[in-house]
Amino acid sequence: MARTVAETIQDITRGHIDDGGIVIGQCLTAVGWVQNTIPPQTRGIVELPMTDIAGSGIAVGAAIMGKRPIFVMRFQSFAWLNASPLVNYAAKSKEIFGYSAPVFARAIASESDGSGPLHTNCFHSLFMHMPGIKVCAPMTPKEYETIWENYISGDDPFLISEHRRSFKSEIELPNQLEDNADITIYAVSAGRFNVDEAAATLRSEGKRCNVIHLVWLKPFEIDEQILAPLQKSGRGIVIDSAYEIAGASQSIAYELMLASGCPVKAVGQFDRSPGVARHLENGTPSVQRIIDVAKSMIEDG
Repeated sequence: MARTVAETIQDITRGHIDDGGIVIGQCLTAVGWVQNTIPPQTRGIVELPMTDIAGSGIAVGAAIMGKRPIFVMRFQSFAWLNASPLVNYAAKSKEIFGYSAPVFARAIASESDGSGPLHTNCFHSLFMHMPGIKVCAPMTPKEYETIWENYISGDDPFLISEHRRSFKSEIELPNQLEDNADITIYAVSAGRFNVDEAAATLRSEGKRCNVIHLVWLKPFEIDEQILAPLQKSGRGIVIDSAYEIAGASQSIAYELMLASGCPVKAVGQFDRSPGVARHLENGTPSVQRIIDVAKSMIEDG
């Protein structure tokens, strides 16, 4: 029976607790159990008070002591306050001090739910800047399982950029390749759902497009599977749910341009704060925006 992303995370979490691991965070046992990603139990769950700064320090300390904690930030806006112990200690401890701090930090992005300027948006780009921490953005059940296996078999700290839009999804998101494609679209985070829809519309209008789904943001390794479609199509776009300026989309687009010699445009959130009203929302590039950018690049030759 197919499982949703949320059910997959819950099963992984329950198994980790059974193996002696712990889960740390705020409001984990509140209504919804973090959108059903936390098993409804108290064993192995450490509820923290509403201290937005101390939580990651406690989690990193637990990691150093061998507990391999899952640390949950219910909104990615909390990542700004919790970043210091993660990037200034956990990420550096193995290289500088000779011991690891393998914390599994879950940072959950959200948008278009009335959360307004404080609890909206996606900030995984912040962590990509720091050496020593792995950053990934799984959107499917199998991807999450693979990332967990990678984490549990190693000793590196991980930043998992989740997105609430994925939690109820059961589908996998395979790459889509076409002969003589006009453009190659690389998709990150919740942008992957919009890209699949945009690609279908583009194809219905006679525009051939490749779709490459990106899970690993750091390390971001350009292999033949990633590069060859771009070289054949001659142009590309990187779509991300995070801010476009100085973000993952621009960083990845730059690396792809250097490797391929092809123009690659970065498309992410606009450079403005989101509001609560629907017309003030600022999230993942819309399906129509993706279509418009793709058409513009194709028509410009």
